[in-house]
Amino acid sequence: MQDILNQYETVQVNDVKVWFKAGKTTDFPTEGGGCIKYKNKQIAVINFTRRNEWYACQNVCPHKMEMVLSRGMIGSTDEIPKIACPMHKKTFSLTDGSNLNGEDYSIATYPVKVVDGEVFVGFLE
Repeated sequence: MQDILNQYETVQVNDVKVWFKAGKTTDFPTEGGGCIKYKNKQIAVINFTRRNEWYACQNVCPHKMEMVLSRGMIGSTDEIPKIACPMHKKTFSLTDGSNLNGEDYSIATYPVKVVDGEVFVGFLE
């Protein structure tokens, strides 16, 4: 199972080598997420309409090892955008992937940009 998690590593916007077209803005629900596949990774793309922001993170929950985060609930804690796993309600920051419940596991996050109605997610390769 650790092999699955090792595929995911947070990418900073300055390190992006590939901007992958995830789809059109209309392909993703408002106030929620959808899942895309990039190479061997499942990535949750989140349209956080209330904040007028987009986020991307690994789709696999590091706690239960299920591909479910794209169906998670979104909200904010102390102005930090977060996603809660729909299976166990553990919450993660959408900006840096940290576990907001104070536990050891975290998630990988990826930069997102929207250009002319199309959503792109940034990757290292």
